[in-house]
Amino acid sequence: MFTRDQLIKLLAPLIVEQILTVLVGMADVVMVAAVGETAVSGVSLVDSISILIIQIMGAMATGGAVVCSQYLGKRQVRDAGTAAGQLVFVTLAISMAVTVAALAGNRHLLAVIFGQVEQEVMDNAQTYFWITALSYPFIGLYNACAALFRSMGNSKVSMFTALVMNGINITGNAICVFGLKMGVAGVAYPTLISRMTAAVLILILLQNRHNALRIRKIRALRPHPRMIRTILSIGILGGLESGMFQFGKIFLQSLVSSLGTASIASYAVACNLVTLLYLPGNALGLGLITIVGQCVGAGKPKEAMHYTRLLLGINYLILAVISTAMFFGTDWLVSVYNLSSEAAAISHVLLRAHCAAMILWPAAFTLPNALRAAMDARFTMMVSVFSMWAFRIGFAYVFVNLFKLGVPGVWYGMFIDWAFRAAVFLARFSGFERRAVSV
Repeated sequence: MFTRDQLIKLLAPLIVEQILTVLVGMADVVMVAAVGETAVSGVSLVDSISILIIQIMGAMATGGAVVCSQYLGKRQVRDAGTAAGQLVFVTLAISMAVTVAALAGNRHLLAVIFGQVEQEVMDNAQTYFWITALSYPFIGLYNACAALFRSMGNSKVSMFTALVMNGINITGNAICVFGLKMGVAGVAYPTLISRMTAAVLILILLQNRHNALRIRKIRALRPHPRMIRTILSIGILGGLESGMFQFGKIFLQSLVSSLGTASIASYAVACNLVTLLYLPGNALGLGLITIVGQCVGAGKPKEAMHYTRLLLGINYLILAVISTAMFFGTDWLVSVYNLSSEAAAISHVLLRAHCAAMILWPAAFTLPNALRAAMDARFTMMVSVFSMWAFRIGFAYVFVNLFKLGVPGVWYGMFIDWAFRAAVFLARFSGFERRAVSV
């Protein structure tokens, strides 16, 4: 169904877009490092919450993308258009509700999740949280529109929008942090402005009359119960999976916060850097939603399996290169963050262990997107939630509290989680052809 050129046009911009999107958060942490370790720690605590919210929005977008892709595979453009309007409506409604809750809870919510951290760390976290929470509806709208472009096989638009977003964010950070000396607020306001700009821009681009999917009139956003149920049947499961996964990571962040500021900062820097390793797999996973969705919608599950194996192979090849580069470039990468010697030493251990363990990651996290696109989201959710709490969190507490391994113990539990997921999802994929279901 897809030529080589079509695959390249879909996947290459997705990889670039993922890099650019992640750079927003990375730029915040790198630039705020100039303010000090307490600023880095405060921003990292809030980022763990923001990622949870963004991943839930992304799961909703994925649900809409699966539905739209399958309708387009069947050549049912009208139904695909209806699904597009409902995706935007659902995403906006949920993201606005989350923003209200975040603004109302703010410091109390941070204290409940992270407990007694240093006062200066909490003050920085509160400032960053309040400002960036205002951006959630915009990042939700951006995710919904980007998913619609991916469903149409056009990922260049979201790549272009991500480029604009990063340009605004990095320029704003430089001006506000180094020029105006605004501290943590100096990285929060540019993030808000960049996300607002990206959402408005991609919504305008979606209205192009040549697009198969677009929001023609405001009435397209009026609730359509049947279509909403179809989208949510995938999106809620994905949202629960992503939400529980990120909530578990917040739980672990709370565990790390009890080990002191050096541990918080080293964990934040390591988490910040290893996102680079996830980018190819995340991009290819988004591509799988479109590719597998259209193949299943057209009644071609064997082609869906072929493309899944192809993209997994590409993921492993890219990872072999960047994991090796990061392993040997750890000293230089950590030095960029201006950490204390204690925090830098911990970061070194975390990064090198992570690079070695990445051999498990594609089967654990890229492959499940093919299953979701074939309406197997319930299974991936159950496996992911069980593995997160039984292995990642359970073993982390054992390694940290019982064996006194410190921050590295958190990641050793994570690697056990990856191994379990990879084994189960590979076994499930072997029966993909008979399980593939269309909307």
